[in-house]
Amino acid sequence: MSRPHPALRATDLSGACWRKSSYSGGANDCVEIADLTDTAYAVVAIRDSKEPHGPALLVAPDSFEAFIRHVTRDRSER
Repeated sequence: MSRPHPALRATDLSGACWRKSSYSGGANDCVEIADLTDTAYAVVAIRDSKEPHGPALLVAPDSFEAFIRHVTRDRSER
């Protein structure tokens, strides 16, 4: 399991490019992600759109991709 850089602080995410899912419909009750894989941290950041200055969950890119595959697979089986 890869771990985020130990010196990463929430303020370091202020310049991140956050985006919502196209399925959110402009609502403010979803999560946003920031792709930081091309940075020194090499993670995907996830936060609550209602709290843009709150905490963010940092996950390894391969873990995030596995999560998306799982969610997409579940949606197609409905």
